[in-house]
Amino acid sequence: MTLKAILFDLDGTLLEYDMRRDFLPPYLSALSASVAHLAPPERVVKGILAGSDAVSRNDGQRTNEAVFADVFYPYVGTPRETLEPAIMHFYEHEFPKLRRYTRRKPEARGVVQAAFDLGYTVVIATNPYFPEIATRQRMAWADVDNFPYQKVTHYENSHFAKPDLRYFTEILDELACAPEEALIIGDEEMDMVAAELGCSTFLVPGPATEIEAGVPTPTYRGELRDLVTVLQKAIL
Repeated sequence: MTLKAILFDLDGTLLEYDMRRDFLPPYLSALSASVAHLAPPERVVKGILAGSDAVSRNDGQRTNEAVFADVFYPYVGTPRETLEPAIMHFYEHEFPKLRRYTRRKPEARGVVQAAFDLGYTVVIATNPYFPEIATRQRMAWADVDNFPYQKVTHYENSHFAKPDLRYFTEILDELACAPEEALIIGDEEMDMVAAELGCSTFLVPGPATEIEAGVPTPTYRGELRDLVTVLQKAIL
C-alpha cells in the first residue's frame, strides 16, 4: 500500500539530544525554581513526575493535560488558579533558555520539506507530556516549526502517550489513515512499536536509542537524510 502519512518524532529525531539525560534534569530544576515563591521546589519536581506517570496510564477518557493537572496540583498543594499562571510565565520566558541543552540537526528542515513537497500528510508525533507552547518552541529550535502540519501532538490535544499503541491509533483515526499507509520516524523503541499496528517504521539511531528484544525490527534504519530516498520510492 502506498504511504500517505509521515509521523515525525521530535526529540532525538528532528532535534538532537537525549531527553532523559540531557534535558529533563535542567528542565525540572528551572521550572521548580521559577515557581519556588508559590510551591516547594521538591514538591513541584515530584508532582511533575507523578503527573507524568498518570499521563502514561491515561485511559483515554480525558486529555493528558486534564489527567496531569488532577495529579500535579493536589500533590504540590497550590491551587491551579494560583500556580498555573506562573508555570505559563516560565514557558514563555524561561523555557527558551533550555535550548542550549539541545542541538539542531542541519538536515532536519530539508527532510521535513521533502515530505511536504512529495505530497505526504505530515505530523509531528512527539510524546505529548508537554503543553503546546513548549512543543512549538522545541520545533523552532529544530527549525521545523513553520510548516502546515496536519497535527502536532501535545498534552492539550492528546489522550495517550507513547509507547501506548492507542497514541498512534488516535492520530491515524484523525487522519483517516490506515496503519499500512503510515510511516513512523523516531529514535526510540517507543516509536518502533507502531509496527505492531501495521505501520512502517524508520529508526534514526541517536543517544537515546535502546531497542530491546521483542520490539519489532524497524522497516528502515539510517540517518535522517536517508529518509528522503525512502519517501521518494514510496510514491512511485
